[in-house]
Amino acid sequence: MSTPKKRLRRYSPASDDFKKEEFPFYWLARVHGRYSMAMEKALKKIDMDIPRWRILFILKENGQSSISEISEHAIAKLSTVTKIVYRMKADGLVETNPCSNDGRVTQVSITEAGRRTVEQIQVSTAHIFANSFKGLTEAQITKLNQTLEKIFNNLPAD
Repeated sequence: MSTPKKRLRRYSPASDDFKKEEFPFYWLARVHGRYSMAMEKALKKIDMDIPRWRILFILKENGQSSISEISEHAIAKLSTVTKIVYRMKADGLVETNPCSNDGRVTQVSITEAGRRTVEQIQVSTAHIFANSFKGLTEAQITKLNQTLEKIFNNLPAD
């Protein structure tokens, strides 16, 4: 009789029973890699890249965010996000202002040019989403998101 603990061993790289094709992170890495390549190709056609795309979509959803909030949502180093934000500001995609209650915090907001760029991105990348989730129901996508969120929250933050 197979115990639950023994059945789970094949998912652990520390086990002799490990099979990479049954390891969820194997598939997460492959999905992420293929998705990133498709996004890079689509974004390059409109002179955009993934880091700026992430920042624009965070701002589109949030209205405005501090650089540290952007860094948290983009899973990127604060120094990297800061450099990208100031390049985007020079390109007219975002504006920066000191936070009204804490002058040490820089708030970032999307400009009209940034909004137009978001619209271009949506047109250029819509096929990637449509093809990626072809054959999945809304319930399956919801369950996938819930499962990924649980795994994310189980992982150490730093």
